[in-house]
Amino acid sequence: MKLIFLGPPGAGKGTQAVKVAQKYQIAHISTGDMLRAEMREGTQLGKEAKELIERGELVPDDVILGMVKNRIQKEDCKNGFLFDGFPRTIAQAEALESISAIDHVINLEVPVDTLIRRISGRRMCAECGAGYHVSTYTDTNCKCGAALFQREDDKEETVRNRLVVYERSTKPLIDYYTKKGLLHTVNGDADIDVVDAAIGAVISK
Repeated sequence: MKLIFLGPPGAGKGTQAVKVAQKYQIAHISTGDMLRAEMREGTQLGKEAKELIERGELVPDDVILGMVKNRIQKEDCKNGFLFDGFPRTIAQAEALESISAIDHVINLEVPVDTLIRRISGRRMCAECGAGYHVSTYTDTNCKCGAALFQREDDKEETVRNRLVVYERSTKPLIDYYTKKGLLHTVNGDADIDVVDAAIGAVISK
């Protein structure tokens, strides 16, 4: 099974992707996580990506596609995989077709105000990398004791820019995959389990 999760930043793609990947025993591939790993390790790719991401801009296609091509050849992808946050442009989608076929594209829809509240409330641990949200965790320190911080790309001004970039570059993918008969839109502004059930209904068809 090969899936793509579409949706703006904060739509819940990561949360739902983890649940689906575990349920169907497929690899959860998040290009965002892959890039952040590069940034933590201080690689040249990580340094270049960091500057772009902190401005709310997209990382060049050739960099992303190279990482994706290598990733889907790994052993944990033998039963399939789920792309979370990729492709982000028509060009990436067209390039992906030459790498692998896709079974379903799940599009999560969420109102803009909800997206901004979700993202700007995120906090990360500087030491262990754990994530929290101010709506459910009010301490300024992680459970491990280290200080929490707000990522530059989670600050409201950057979030708004990220949403503009999404509208311009990524939303056209909805039309692209609709024309291919692969797109299924799910209401992402619902309880996590309700969204999970809706996604399951799509996959089981």
